[in-house]
Amino acid sequence: MSASPSPGARSSDADPLDNPPPPALRRAQEERLLRAWKIPTGWRYWSAVNNTVVGLWYVALTLVFFLFGGILALAMRLQLAGAGNDFLSADLYSQVFTLHGSVMMFLFAIPIFEAVSIMFLPQMIGARELPFPRLSAFGFWAFAIGGTFLCGSIFFNAAPRGGWFMYPPLTSAYQPDIGADIWLLGFSFIEVAAIAAAVELIVGVLKCRPPGMRLNLVPLYAWYVLVAAFMVLFAFPPLIAGTILLELERAFGWPFFSPAGGGDPLLWQHLFWIFGHPEVYIIFLPSVALVAMIVPTAAQRPIVGYSWVVLSAIGTGFLSFGLWVHHMFTTGLPGITLALFSAASTAVAIPTGVQFFCFLATLLAGQLARSVPMLYVLGGLSTFVIGGLTGVMVAMAPFNFQAHDTFFVVAHLHTVLIGGAVFPLLAGLYYYFPLVNGKLLSDRLGRASFWLVFIGFNVTFMPMHVSGLLGMPRRVFTYPTGLSWETLNLVSTIGAFVLAAASPSSCGMSCDPRVRRLTLHAIPGTPVLSSGCRRCPDSHGASVRFPRSTGAIRCGSSRISFATTTRDGSSFPTPRKAGGRCS
Repeated sequence: MSASPSPGARSSDADPLDNPPPPALRRAQEERLLRAWKIPTGWRYWSAVNNTVVGLWYVALTLVFFLFGGILALAMRLQLAGAGNDFLSADLYSQVFTLHGSVMMFLFAIPIFEAVSIMFLPQMIGARELPFPRLSAFGFWAFAIGGTFLCGSIFFNAAPRGGWFMYPPLTSAYQPDIGADIWLLGFSFIEVAAIAAAVELIVGVLKCRPPGMRLNLVPLYAWYVLVAAFMVLFAFPPLIAGTILLELERAFGWPFFSPAGGGDPLLWQHLFWIFGHPEVYIIFLPSVALVAMIVPTAAQRPIVGYSWVVLSAIGTGFLSFGLWVHHMFTTGLPGITLALFSAASTAVAIPTGVQFFCFLATLLAGQLARSVPMLYVLGGLSTFVIGGLTGVMVAMAPFNFQAHDTFFVVAHLHTVLIGGAVFPLLAGLYYYFPLVNGKLLSDRLGRASFWLVFIGFNVTFMPMHVSGLLGMPRRVFTYPTGLSWETLNLVSTIGAFVLAAASPSSCGMSCDPRVRRLTLHAIPGTPVLSSGCRRCPDSHGASVRFPRSTGAIRCGSSRISFATTTRDGSSFPTPRKAGGRCS
């Protein structure tokens, strides 16, 4: 018989109460808990650290930067619409070109995945909050300061002019003004914000799961976020080292990249692209995570090949760190180096293909429910496949020698990034928007905006492949007549404005006018709101009714139902019942 603990001793676990607490005590405890988690009001609202609030700030600010980058892109397209155009001067075009690439890559593509993850990840893994909420808020404000500082420079004619890749000696010996320093200083804040968010997400996935949710049971979204966050931790330090060395060279004349002083300008390219190529997959993997959540809902069945998808995501992240010379084939490196990196660049298509085939198998094995999110998913997958095929072409060194500095590479880059990131992001917007404010986005407007985006995208970037193969170089602000580029560039400019016209509706500017609100009923005791899980207990079936404009949440470790009401109080018709059990 064990000895009873002394009255002053503290047991490791709280003993159950003999009798429930009085109702008044329970109400007081509930009020204190709600006060602790209450969102501040007034000016103190901006001191909030709750993940849903910080995530909403993050998403809103990244969309603002996305809009700013899009305006810069339209300015470039107007300049290139005709031969000999003088809409932008050479100096201003260089500033616009540099800021467009920097904003889209570093102020939108990576932060948007971190923003969405900060907002939704706790609910997906059954946690009330991320482990370090103040770290999330700190990262957001660092991101806001760095991004505002960088973007605001163009209004003072002080923006960087060396391209978003900032190759020296162009950005050191030939640009003594403060443009490059602004880029380097702004990126210091952006790098801090990215690493802070990565630490938050890694610890959140590994340490904040509820009891019983092992790693082989978490939603696929959590796996993708975990891989991408680890990639951020390993990819950003080389860029941080490179920016420090470049600033030291500019400020104190230390010759890290100057051949005259014993340095090597290729050192910057190595440091930058060790970050730059994994960055493409840091952007791609979280976007595919949204696809992995939407596809099982639309197919009305669990994901096919959960373990294969997870292993493929990890393999993609691992292989992406061995591809950076893919961007340096024309720098005069030895032939054996080119052969090795060319093979690695081709091999990364294998795990990517495994993920895509698992998604296709899920759709074929299930009963597809047509919806706006699935339109964007299918459009994104088809677009990304085209970009992947041109990526295999560029990975071949002989072809790369011919196409490297042409608009073919520009078209390939945008096809991969927009097809692999923007389309899934828009799908996720329509899919998860009801969980943000309880409103449904318009199904009719969603379909119209999809076709505008899809047509505008292809009209913009498909002609760029042709103009690149015809020899049009990139990074030029004008070109002479008589080279067969005028018509192709004019078509691309028209497509860019069609794509811009679709942006307000695609970004969810209008809700369905028939719907007053969307009410979510979650059965008590089932905290996880997710889909794409591997298996759940049979007692946790999923029953969902959803309009076509939203995928809703199909399954996970909870049972959820959506009920919608119109303004007159009648029920909203749903096309079908999407249900079933996760097994």
